Amino acid sequence: MDTSADEAVVAYHERSKHHFHRYAAALGYMDWATQPDPFRRYAGADLVRLPLPKLGRPLPYWQLYVSASVPPMPLSLASVSLFFRYALSLTAWKKSGDTKWPLRVNPSSGNLHPTEGYALLPEIEQIGATPALYHYAPREHALERRAVLNAARWSELTEYFGEGSFPEGSFLVGLSSVQWREAWKYGERAFRYCQHDVGHALASLRIAAAALGWTLVLQGNISDATLANLLGLDRDEDFAAAEREEADLLAVISPNVAVADITAAPLMKSTPLTAHGSDVLWQGRANTLSPANSVAWPAIDTVTQAIRSCASTPIKEDFAGFPSADALLVTPNSGHIGEAELTAERAIIGRRSAVAMDGTTAISRATFFAMLGRLMPTKENQAMPWDTLSWRSRIHLGLFVHRVDGLVPGIYALIRDPLKVETLKRVMHADFSWQRVPDCPSGLPLYLLRKGDCRTLASTVSCGQNIAADGAFSLAMLADYMDSLATYGASFYRNLFWEAGMIGQVLYLEAEAAGIGATGIGCYFDDPVHTAFGIETREWQSFYHFTVGSPIDDNRLTTLPAYDLEEE
Repeated sequence: MDTSADEAVVAYHERSKHHFHRYAAALGYMDWATQPDPFRRYAGADLVRLPLPKLGRPLPYWQLYVSASVPPMPLSLASVSLFFRYALSLTAWKKSGDTKWPLRVNPSSGNLHPTEGYALLPEIEQIGATPALYHYAPREHALERRAVLNAARWSELTEYFGEGSFPEGSFLVGLSSVQWREAWKYGERAFRYCQHDVGHALASLRIAAAALGWTLVLQGNISDATLANLLGLDRDEDFAAAEREEADLLAVISPNVAVADITAAPLMKSTPLTAHGSDVLWQGRANTLSPANSVAWPAIDTVTQAIRSCASTPIKEDFAGFPSADALLVTPNSGHIGEAELTAERAIIGRRSAVAMDGTTAISRATFFAMLGRLMPTKENQAMPWDTLSWRSRIHLGLFVHRVDGLVPGIYALIRDPLKVETLKRVMHADFSWQRVPDCPSGLPLYLLRKGDCRTLASTVSCGQNIAADGAFSLAMLADYMDSLATYGASFYRNLFWEAGMIGQVLYLEAEAAGIGATGIGCYFDDPVHTAFGIETREWQSFYHFTVGSPIDDNRLTTLPAYDLEEE
């Protein structure tokens, strides 16, 4: 364990907290002169246009979560296009007066979108005659060819992962963050929001893969330096004065096998894969995102350096004791919880972040239980998208229930790892009742902690935002924080945010499927949240907030199609 790295992470987390008497350091105003471009492009790189998939695919939303129920599509121009359409594309443009801004499949704090997507694809007809590294350009729904690999290089790359970890027909996706995009508005807390967004995008990638009958395996054993090299992010000549990107994660996507059949990749070597080979042709220079000098945030640089991981043995944990899928979807009195009639496509493309809730609409118990059931891993780790993560759940939910028919308002808890129930009982308020909620699915570890109207409390700890009180329920995501750092090292700090972001992404889609809305809340008063639950130790920390309810539409805004504006 690198003690200095752990100390740097803990120091950053404390420094970036919001308090009643002060917020984390930020500029304090919107410096429009340095507002970053939301779209990264590589000038000079070949642009491969992806045919825009015709909307109307009838795949039911619920089928995404049924293992092996979607026949795998072959790897082709059409399937790659559909994958990125569901994973990282634009969903609409909003317009107010003369101002327009895009929305995307993968949500982002402040709609600032620091996350960039890359793909290493084999030779695919109509995409490339040779294997290549591509950057996804969401505004154009296109791939920018960053590097061309010959057959020998591709073979070296697939062999790098070891036998069984890169099945025939697989490809790689990578994510990175332009931290400046978030720091421009949020200052020092921006590192947190970048990692939330990576978690949302990771879930979005996994859900898109499920919609095509594909699997996704996160590669937790590749060093940041190797990943940066693989994605070309360490190439000084391609960035010059452009804002740099931090390498975040890499995943193998396989069209023809189940997750359980993919062998975890072995310990990664630290030798470069692509960047320094004379037989690799690189293309394109990154655009500069801000027209003026950006503000430096040394605290972000320090924590980024601390979490830059070295290659390590993959995490492999036992999921014995987790519930089965049936135990999460069957209630004692009502039987199987009904499946949403919405299509997967409508849920994915239709996802929006609510800006306000109506303060009156309630949801049914069945809807509430179904939403929470989707947030639970299952035994043998087979539940999508949680099959992406190899570690036992480290994020648990403190729920503020306001309007759920048949449930008393109050503070509840969803414990996402059965082994952590007793631990959380010890660290939370001694007078919490910890009553199992009656008539909920047997596998759903949902507890009533305290009865009572908690709308004011929910709003207060979420930076006074009414949206936390006006929905059906809101929640705080409580992380098993210090133990995670001690067990996995400082680099796992990011993983906690990823897990929290994935929870948020599933809640977004569940809200769409239920005909309501949701939104992530990154602004909350950290330690007052802990006080609300009786947590007096640093061992547990709040990592993200969320709210679900009936949204109020802003009629002042016009909604325009995602891709009809390109020619403008």
